[in-house]
Amino acid sequence: MAMKKSSWLRAVKRGDPMIWLTGGGLAVCLLMIAWLVGLVTVRGVSSFWPRALVSLETKDGARFLAEIHRREPAPGSTLATPAFRIQTKIANRDVNGLDFRWFDESAIVKSTTPLDALVLERQEYGNFHGFLKGIRRGGAALPDGTSIAVLARLQREARQALLRLRRTEKKEVGFINAQIERERLTLKKAELSRSADLVSMRVQTEHTLEQLRVRYEALRQDLEARALSNATLTGFFDDGSGHEKEIPLQEIVRVVAPNRLDAAGKTLVVFSRIREFLFAEPRESNTEGGVFPAIFGTVLMVLMMSVAVVPFGVVAALYLREYAKDGPLVRIVRIAVNNLAGVPSIVFGIFGLGFFVYGLGGSIDALLFSERLPNPTFGTGGILWCALTLALLTVPVVIVSTEEALAAVPRGVREAALALGSTKWQTTWNIVLPAAAPGILTGLILAMARGAGEVAPLMIVGVVKLSPTLPLDGTFPFLHLERKIMHLGFHIYDVGFQSPNVEAALPMVYSTALLLLVLVLVLNLSAILIRNRLRRKLQAATF
Repeated sequence: MAMKKSSWLRAVKRGDPMIWLTGGGLAVCLLMIAWLVGLVTVRGVSSFWPRALVSLETKDGARFLAEIHRREPAPGSTLATPAFRIQTKIANRDVNGLDFRWFDESAIVKSTTPLDALVLERQEYGNFHGFLKGIRRGGAALPDGTSIAVLARLQREARQALLRLRRTEKKEVGFINAQIERERLTLKKAELSRSADLVSMRVQTEHTLEQLRVRYEALRQDLEARALSNATLTGFFDDGSGHEKEIPLQEIVRVVAPNRLDAAGKTLVVFSRIREFLFAEPRESNTEGGVFPAIFGTVLMVLMMSVAVVPFGVVAALYLREYAKDGPLVRIVRIAVNNLAGVPSIVFGIFGLGFFVYGLGGSIDALLFSERLPNPTFGTGGILWCALTLALLTVPVVIVSTEEALAAVPRGVREAALALGSTKWQTTWNIVLPAAAPGILTGLILAMARGAGEVAPLMIVGVVKLSPTLPLDGTFPFLHLERKIMHLGFHIYDVGFQSPNVEAALPMVYSTALLLLVLVLVLNLSAILIRNRLRRKLQAATF
């Protein structure tokens, strides 16, 4: 007994229990992270998988065509008298008024799985569950209009024609509108500057505007004619309870017959939905469709933030580590930098709103865009102010990591370079900075990870629920830094907590959260690969 006690005491003195405790804590943290990532992955990926449609008939004679999502004990259920209820997606929001409904299993008298049941993913009002009754072109019924294969083919043709029409409208009409606005602003700028040839400019501008109006009217009539010809195809469907619904085929995004599909067919549907999720625009109040504008806005903003934060962070760290003499002022600056890392992010958002948007942006508008006032250009939220606000938020991380990387460079390397006649700056630029580059990139990786997930400050300085145009397009100056953007983090918040239909929005929440995790991982891995490559080059150069 005494030997066991003495061995325990020796283990305590060696610190073995603390090693076990820290190891256990690390294991618990890893398990929690794995559980969270696994939950988001399973829920996010499973939302793309087509579920079977079940025809349910209740005791009161009502019939519903629904997807079964969840089964759980009913309220009041006990071990002695177990009872269960199921959550179903009955869809047909424009008919039923809701997407999801709970049914007690005891209230269901009949349940079948009809092979010809269809899921119609629509542009508006969510999914429609029903059976095909016929297809009409204009007022005439098609002879093969009850075939699901014909419906799918005609729907794809009508949808592609609609998308081409919208792309043409967005490109050509947008170009004409941009020209009209440019001519108007040019004339207004000349009026404000009291140009000498103002009269001739007015005549020329009116002539150009008249040509643009004629061109716009011709384009509008052509687009309306093409839209009318495309809207002649209409499908007639039974919602499973006896009610008939008429739906234009161009408003149907996808036709799925889940009860007829095998594993390969369902996999193709999954890939089709994932492609839409990654490359399409949102629809139905952001709860359906794609998130491409949010992906684009998030990536572009993080890249702009990285371009802004690295020079400032590296220069500040270089001065503090290599040039500044240690004293009270330098110590105060270091304390301030460390404290900045703990400031709540919403405070940075308020600062960005006051300094960047109202202060700097308002001054830019007064100096360079006076003809557009009182409509602000840079004096309102935009991607530029989002990137600079996040750069301020993450610059302490870059400064601290850069200082540590500079301190890790051996002093003998600096002294050897100076002894060979190099100046202080030549030593810093050619010797110290390349050696510290991996550590600097480590700080950039941490900054990118934090910047990609921040939401609170961006809500104030430029991120919106829905942005109709991307900040990058084919109109000069191509990159429009004044435009507002969408962001994946804000998209999750908006869909998950601001949507009036929470149950219908949950799949989009999990899918977007998984996408944000993957995006942060890809950005970090890219920076890590660059860092490792620099490290290998540095090690090879030392031999």
